[in-house]
This record gives sequence, structure tokens and C-alpha cells, in this order.
Amino acid sequence: MNRPIEIFHFMPDKLNLYGDIGNIIALKQRAKWRGLEVKVTDVNTTQGIKISDADILFIGGGSDREQKIATDDLFRVKDDFKAAIEDGMPALTICGGYQFLGEKYVTPDGNELKGLHILDFYTESKKDRLTGNIVIESETFGQIVGFENHGGRTYHDYNTLGRVVSGYGNNDTDKKEGIHYKNLLGTYLHGPILPKNHEITDYLLKQACERIGMDFPDVQLDNRVEEAAKQVIVKRLMEEKK
Repeated sequence: MNRPIEIFHFMPDKLNLYGDIGNIIALKQRAKWRGLEVKVTDVNTTQGIKISDADILFIGGGSDREQKIATDDLFRVKDDFKAAIEDGMPALTICGGYQFLGEKYVTPDGNELKGLHILDFYTESKKDRLTGNIVIESETFGQIVGFENHGGRTYHDYNTLGRVVSGYGNNDTDKKEGIHYKNLLGTYLHGPILPKNHEITDYLLKQACERIGMDFPDVQLDNRVEEAAKQVIVKRLMEEKK
């Protein structure tokens, strides 16, 4: 028997840079189109919560100050968060929410901020920001588009979302974007990412269903609007390169 898919939305009062809450809207809408029920729990404090109650974890991006406040709060559930990821719980983390899953975040003036150390990577921030629309080619998701605006340069050896065709990605050297570890996705893409990239939205919902033993409805959705939004960015970047 099917039950609602529970999404934990961490710190929506602090971490909603560049409309990241749109990712929640996309998850709810595509679930609805497939006949799936979704329950969203806003987690403004981790006091008393159980990560194991969730089916999908979402952390948006925020300023360095707000991200540090949120990360300090998340330390309460760090071990449970890590255990859930290792167990295959799907998660989407954006910008600062992605950065602070690593070991440390080094500010432009050299201060080291401790990360949750869910995975073994680190981020160094510089004053020069990496900004603009971005296009990625992904073996898992096909073509991914979005908008990036970050001073952080993230370095790791995990699988990524894909290869950067236009833009920066994790840093300004290796032409790779994000992280894909088990069912955890981390990315610098705002915009928000999910409304323009329905493949990623469906991936998160499908993995959540499979993990809790529910069927993922095989419904053929009309994705013309989402694809049109994606191609606007692709066309714009192609014209800029001329």
C-alpha cells in the first residue's frame, strides 16, 4: 500500500537563495502528476527530528553566514544524516548545502569553517565569483542546465553530475559539476535546478519509491515546457559563444 513520500526541507527560512524552494514545488508537482502523494516537513531546527522518518532530504543554498548557522544546527543529526545517505536515501543539496557536506569550507580570508564531513571533500572560497548560466552533459541525466553564482571551489574524487560544456561547475579548473554519491546529489546549480531538469526530479522520486518498496508509476508526462525552458539557456549560451 502506497503512503506519502516525506521530504525534509532543511532551514527554508534561511536557505532559499535564488529561488531554491522551487525545487520543492517541482518535486510536489511531478509527484502529483504521477499519482504520488508528497508530504513536506520544514525543518527549521533539527532538535527532536529523526532523519530516518524522511524519504528525501533537501538543503538549499544561503549566504555564508546563514549556511554556517544551518550547518551548526545540522551537527545534531550529522551521524544519522550520514547513515541515511549510506543507506541510499535520496538527497538534493544546493550550493552552500552541498559545500558543507564536506570536511571544511575555507573563506576568502583563510578562516576554516568546519563542515559536516558527510563525505571526504573540501571547498576553498575566493573573492572572484563563478557566475552565469551553465550547461552540463551527464551520462545519468542527459543535458542539465542551470545558473551558478559561487565563490567556492570544491574539490573531490567522487562521481559528479557531469561534464561542464559551458560554465564553471565545481571549480574553475576541472570542468566537472556537482557530486553524485549513491542517491545523494550535490550541485552549484540554482535557478532552481529541478523545474528545468525533470530527469533529476524523477530520479529523486523514483529512488525514494524504490527504497521504501513502492512502485514508481510509469506515466508518460508531457515535458515540453521543461524542455523549452532548458533550451532557452542552451541557445543563449550558444549565441554568447559566437
